[in-house]
Amino acid sequence: MTNHHDRSSGRHVRAGGSARGPYALDIDPERAGWAHSALRVLELPPGGSHTLATGDSEWIVLPLTGGCTVHTEGEFFELLGRESVFGGVTDFAYVPRDAHAQIASGAGGRFALAGAKCERRLPARYGPAPEVPVELRGAGTCSRQVNNFAAAGVFECDRLIAVEVLTPGGNWSSYPPHKHDEHTPGVESELEEIYYFEIDPGGEGRTDGLGYHRVSPSRPGGTDVLAEVRTGDTVLIPDGWHGPSIAAPGRDMYYLNVMAGPGESREWLIRDHPDHGWIRDTWPDQPVDPRLPLYEATAAPSTDPRATTAGDRAEEDPR
Repeated sequence: MTNHHDRSSGRHVRAGGSARGPYALDIDPERAGWAHSALRVLELPPGGSHTLATGDSEWIVLPLTGGCTVHTEGEFFELLGRESVFGGVTDFAYVPRDAHAQIASGAGGRFALAGAKCERRLPARYGPAPEVPVELRGAGTCSRQVNNFAAAGVFECDRLIAVEVLTPGGNWSSYPPHKHDEHTPGVESELEEIYYFEIDPGGEGRTDGLGYHRVSPSRPGGTDVLAEVRTGDTVLIPDGWHGPSIAAPGRDMYYLNVMAGPGESREWLIRDHPDHGWIRDTWPDQPVDPRLPLYEATAAPSTDPRATTAGDRAEEDPR
């Protein structure tokens, strides 16, 4: 089963379906058919480098596997990275609009570039892994881990909001289904969203894992997707009730959420599906899945790799 039910053509992008040049994934607003959010996955061979022109967007360089350096705006950031998205919290780098960034990796790796069109030009910055808030959300079979590296109120961006979610095998996340596709002050934000998935291979000799993701319409003719997702797959959500994301037993699921919208205030306000929001009331009576956290933020390294100048270089949500 690869796309049992999809009435919104192109919203489920399979691995390799949007590859371009050095990017294994290249989703820009034009490709997505919307106005704000973008995601690229850059693959670098050992010793490889790439220059990112940010244009009218702000970007975060987030290692998926491996480490890299980011040289931009006279700053030099060394990202220690990680072995895999299932291996630990990573550090990251913020790159402003109207800039160029050289991304290089001695050992090679894969790096997510999460972007959003923006107006303010903020300074380039380093995001240390130990400062990433790791939260456990939900309870029982709805337990999941959220790495809030660029959540609203955690790390300053102009428009971009991004988090990582890890769901233990057999659990549901992005549940209850929720939406953020219309602006209602104090109640709901209008945000486009990208889900990028990876499934834990689970050991040598095992075949690639899978999971499932659902988006149901919140309006006539709206986004309607039920997709079997595998590592490298992406689901684009311009509107609709999204969730659940379902991890198969024995297969932990990772997804990166990238969001942005037209609102002047950078907020993440969601509305639960009226048929399913009651599930929250059951959580206080259940323990969090004991498999969580899958990992915690690492302690600060003895030598802080945050920026030097080039000259010196020698609210409970349902995710």
